[in-house]
Amino acid sequence: MTDKAARGAKGPDELRRQIERTRSELGATVEELAGKMDVKGRARARAADLRDKAGAMTVQLRSTAAQAGHTMQERAAKAGHQVQDKATKAGHQVQDKATKAGHQMHDNATKAGHRAHERALRTGHSAQDTAQSTGQELQHRAERGMPWPARPVVQAAMRHPRPTLVIGATLVAVVVISRRHPKK
Repeated sequence: MTDKAARGAKGPDELRRQIERTRSELGATVEELAGKMDVKGRARARAADLRDKAGAMTVQLRSTAAQAGHTMQERAAKAGHQVQDKATKAGHQVQDKATKAGHQMHDNATKAGHRAHERALRTGHSAQDTAQSTGQELQHRAERGMPWPARPVVQAAMRHPRPTLVIGATLVAVVVISRRHPKK
């Protein structure tokens, strides 16, 4: 929070700007969290990598079994088939485990994303409620806290801040000029 926000808004326009700035910062924070929480993409890539490795392992083991079967033909045919069957089963087991792990990572990432989204919404609503109540409190103080002669002037300034700022700037300019160029 900036120093201006800590001191409170000077008017409704500044309060609106502060609210928009807070919303913008909150949106950036949510985007950062969403980028960090892209476990789903990483889980998919990891699952695809494990599937590729399992497929490559299956191909490699089949090739090895086929070569052994050709060279040893009848003697090694039985052993080659056993190795091939075991390799296929191992490949399927690895693929199944990788798929399960990928689904679990996807589910976890989805849950984490939902939780982060819910937290961000709650934080945004809380900030909006705080800003609204602060604005109402400031308006209440301005309306009730001023002595009678100044109250109508302050209320008019709150309803029409632009003319008030112009008049204030003119007064400041007159004071600065009169101090720089005093009458002799």
